[in-house]
Amino acid sequence: MSSDILMSVLGDPLARTAIFLIVAVLAALVLAAIVGAAFRWVARRRSWPEKDVLALRRPFRALALVVAAWVAIDLALPRAGEGVDAVTHGFQLATIAVLAWFVCRVLILVVDVALARYRTDVADNRWARQVRTQVLILRRLAMVLTVVVAGAAMLLTFPEARAAGASILASAGLVSIIAGLAAQSALANVFAGMQIAFSGLIRMDDVVVVEKEWGRIEEITLTYVVVHLWDDRRLMLPSTYFIATPFENWTRRTSELLGAVEFDLDWRVNPAEMREEMHRVLDRTELWDRRVAVLQVTDAVGGCVRVRILVTAIDAPTLFDLRCYLREELVTWLHQKSPQGIPRERVQLVEAEAERRTRSRAPGRDNADDRSLFAGDAASAHRASQFTGPIGTLTAEEIEAARTAR
Repeated sequence: MSSDILMSVLGDPLARTAIFLIVAVLAALVLAAIVGAAFRWVARRRSWPEKDVLALRRPFRALALVVAAWVAIDLALPRAGEGVDAVTHGFQLATIAVLAWFVCRVLILVVDVALARYRTDVADNRWARQVRTQVLILRRLAMVLTVVVAGAAMLLTFPEARAAGASILASAGLVSIIAGLAAQSALANVFAGMQIAFSGLIRMDDVVVVEKEWGRIEEITLTYVVVHLWDDRRLMLPSTYFIATPFENWTRRTSELLGAVEFDLDWRVNPAEMREEMHRVLDRTELWDRRVAVLQVTDAVGGCVRVRILVTAIDAPTLFDLRCYLREELVTWLHQKSPQGIPRERVQLVEAEAERRTRSRAPGRDNADDRSLFAGDAASAHRASQFTGPIGTLTAEEIEAARTAR
């Protein structure tokens, strides 16, 4: 009796399909749970990133469910028909899409596991940052190719697309020319991004100065670069910017940097005492890397003496903090220990001096006599006559007086 009921149920296409789907879904969930548990156990032993392991579980379950449902439909509906073909085609498209999703997540997991070997939280991390930059660019390129291949595979499942394939390939030359002209800017950025990745021009976490802004390279894609500025803003620049525009890279070879702290001080400052205080301040802080500490008087014109201090640090942020700390400590020292070195504005009062000079002149003497060599008195006129000839208005008495004055 039960066998008859079972045969009657299996004879109904809808009931048979429902039963097969339920069994397939349960089998897929059990299989996904077993494989997931084993995979998580391996991931914990090998210290794989937990977030990537959890993210990989979703596409794997989706892939298992889609494949199981597809197999159940094929077993339940073995005869071909218009409705069956449409359902089978839908499962083909879903399988390709979920498989591409799964492959992309696998690529992310593999790259993150590989990059975990290259630490960037150490002092000398130039090689690690270069490897990280190149691998991330390759991962993005592989993901783009995966999506493109999946899209092409989905299109090839349509008979109309396969029939049009020959004509598309025949006009590939013309299409490539048109596409190249239309996407010239985008392709230039793509090639620039690949050149940046493999030339080592910039790397992840490099400290750069672009557009008069200071920041770190946060992300490098095939088309653009994200710069994390010092005030937590993000500056988006196309990849071609770093190929065609000059910029500063403070960590191109090493992260160690040399910085300057400058003071405009009074002429009475004592550079030797200030140099001793500089060394005492630097010895009290861990910001200084003990490589360079120099105090020099670089200028002494006008009303101020310019003092420049050169110090070094392990990287750009540490150098910035070191310069601020040294500047603050030396300003405090100037106020407390050497106030004579603080710059001052001096004003000289000249009115009293001019009045004193006026009173000291001989009575009745013309001030113009002190300003003229060949005019103003008889002696000056005589000197002029020796170069220009006798002056008609000069009398013999005046000439004699001039000779007497000589």
